[in-house]
Amino acid sequence: MKNDLSKKLQQVENETISSIIDGSMSINGEISFKGKTRIDGIVTGNISGEHLVLNQPGKIVGDIKVSSFICHGTIEGNIFADMATASKGCSISGRLEVENLTVEPGAAIEGEVKIAAESSVVSSTEKKTLPATDSKSTA
Repeated sequence: MKNDLSKKLQQVENETISSIIDGSMSINGEISFKGKTRIDGIVTGNISGEHLVLNQPGKIVGDIKVSSFICHGTIEGNIFADMATASKGCSISGRLEVENLTVEPGAAIEGEVKIAAESSVVSSTEKKTLPATDSKSTA
């Protein structure tokens, strides 16, 4: 299983970036794409596609639904992805619903995190989830 994840990560890493939203750009509206897209600017609106990289100082205000997401910038919205990486220095505020999540030391996450097991978060409507612990319950 770890081998499969490593292969998927390597495939995403090797894919050529097909679209770039430059740091001087600001977009208001929904974005849908295929392939790999990098955002260096500001996007206000929902994003759906395959592989998304949010670079520093890029910012997204909206929901993301992608196969893979690598965050180096700031996002205010919900993330639905098969694979997600919260890199050092990034800031995520919202719900994360992912199958595989990597959080590097120094990443800031505020919100609910839900890890789906054995199903594709993006392509499946029926999801299995790991049991969550209730921080308010007493043992």
